[in-house]
Amino acid sequence: MKITIEFTGITKSICQASEINYDVPFDFTYRDLIKMLADKYPSMIGLIIDPDRQNFLSSNMFVINGNLEFPAMMLDKSPSDEEHISLMSVITGG
Repeated sequence: MKITIEFTGITKSICQASEINYDVPFDFTYRDLIKMLADKYPSMIGLIIDPDRQNFLSSNMFVINGNLEFPAMMLDKSPSDEEHISLMSVITGG
């Protein structure tokens, strides 16, 4: 199964790419993707990815196919083939 990960903000700097394509098994989950990113880019740990290497720190999420209404909150679900996944940091203010 092929997926595309889009990086924005600090993650784009860390990965030195705006997006990367991956071939992953069909039983691969969003949580597996976080683990893979933690292994590949350890500088994301503590900044984007929780030290447990399985979850994001608050205000970070995957957005699926550009639809901000449906972020991947269920990390144990699997992406679809050809899915475009954006790693986004949500900035809030007041």
